[in-house]
Amino acid sequence: LLCRDVSSNLLSSFPVAGLRGLTHLKLTGNRALQSLISSESFPELKVMEMPYAYQCCAFGACESHYKIPSQWNKEENSSSEDLLRKDPGLLQIQDERDFEDFFLDFEEDLKAHHSVQCSPSPGPFKPCEHLFGSWLIRIGVWAIVALTVVCNALVSATVFRAPLYLSSIKLLIGLMALVNASMGLASGVLAGVDASTFGSFARYGAQWESGAGCRATGLLSIFASEASVFLLTLAALERAFSARRAAKFQTSSCLGAVKVAVAFCLLLAMSVAAVPLLAGGQDGLSPLCLPLPFGEPSAMGYMVALVLLNSLCFLVMTLAYTKLYCSLEKGELDSIWECSMVKHVALLLFTNCILYCPVAFLSFSSLLNLTFISPEVVKSILLVIVPLPACLNPLLYMFFNPHFKEDLGSLQKQTLLWRRSKHASLISVNSEDIEKQSCDSTQALVTFAGAGISYDRPASSSLVPPARPVTEGCKLSSVAFVPCR
Repeated sequence: LLCRDVSSNLLSSFPVAGLRGLTHLKLTGNRALQSLISSESFPELKVMEMPYAYQCCAFGACESHYKIPSQWNKEENSSSEDLLRKDPGLLQIQDERDFEDFFLDFEEDLKAHHSVQCSPSPGPFKPCEHLFGSWLIRIGVWAIVALTVVCNALVSATVFRAPLYLSSIKLLIGLMALVNASMGLASGVLAGVDASTFGSFARYGAQWESGAGCRATGLLSIFASEASVFLLTLAALERAFSARRAAKFQTSSCLGAVKVAVAFCLLLAMSVAAVPLLAGGQDGLSPLCLPLPFGEPSAMGYMVALVLLNSLCFLVMTLAYTKLYCSLEKGELDSIWECSMVKHVALLLFTNCILYCPVAFLSFSSLLNLTFISPEVVKSILLVIVPLPACLNPLLYMFFNPHFKEDLGSLQKQTLLWRRSKHASLISVNSEDIEKQSCDSTQALVTFAGAGISYDRPASSSLVPPARPVTEGCKLSSVAFVPCR
């Protein structure tokens, strides 16, 4: 056999016995065939089509140019062109037979490493060694994950546990913190995969990108991104209506209506995130678990649809705040903009819109077939720029909103009071036990003393009056150990 076409089957493994003479092999469409095939098993192979690009890494098709480990590089550490430019007298020193053997070995190395045409070829989104590709991206992703999880957890704790009354805008800020923390968790999963498969990602790339873990990570990432945009839009609309009502001395927005709108936003975000899973999820698969803005038409169309939806949300937010600015008079505007929450939502709107511009530009450039953006830049945008708003949103709230300091102080007071009350309850329980024991021992001593006195006194003397005041005194003294509530 020289040619073998077994494409579009359900193969989970491919035999190598008796097939060492194959020159053409086609295995595309076998999604269950995820293991690597050794290049030593097919020494005569010239053309091959594999189900995954990672399987071409074993045949020398990597992201960078393959370096040939020949005797030429070992002895002279220079390229073939440099050696040919040297003095021919250096080559004539060697024996003719040795030179012919040396040249034949070099041709065999070229055939072994450059004659195999394997597709699909690996690249930045189908890496052979590292998922992230560079230490700059790796350090940036780990920093974003750490700040996102810690800061959003702190913001959600201060919002939901500190205040006695939870307003509608604080409810939205707290929910945005929880959603942003989910984005940090999704990026943390990718960082963990990069660390666990460091240097040998080709072995696990096919299992990862087609497994349930990558699908869940992509679902969580898209849901967190879309829910953050929808909740920010709802917060902008809520601040605009609340400011107009406050200027007209009307009541603020109803918390129940805001909760219904929040439920609708979360349901819409989950529906948008579930579209790739419902569509089968086979088109545009990537180890980053995100839809790529190029390649398959379905994946590119989904990415462009997300960009258009988010652009519409940012347009609604901008129009709402522009109308708020134009509808209020100068004096009312100064008093309204003293509200920190209105300023905070405006700052969030500006920051998130600026950070979303590279993603929108990337999607529309791929739609217009503009190829001046390298895949490395696209990969850095998807890994760093997309989760960056989830990291900056809690930092903006912590540094520029005075409500955070108030809620943090209230949370610290609650924690301190809880510790004191727990400590006081333990002291009160212990003091009651000690007091009870002391009262029992005191009464026993009094009874014993009364019994001793009865031997000296007449039988008509009573033992109750001496014991009663002592017992009452014990009971009254225990009141002093009860903490004041």
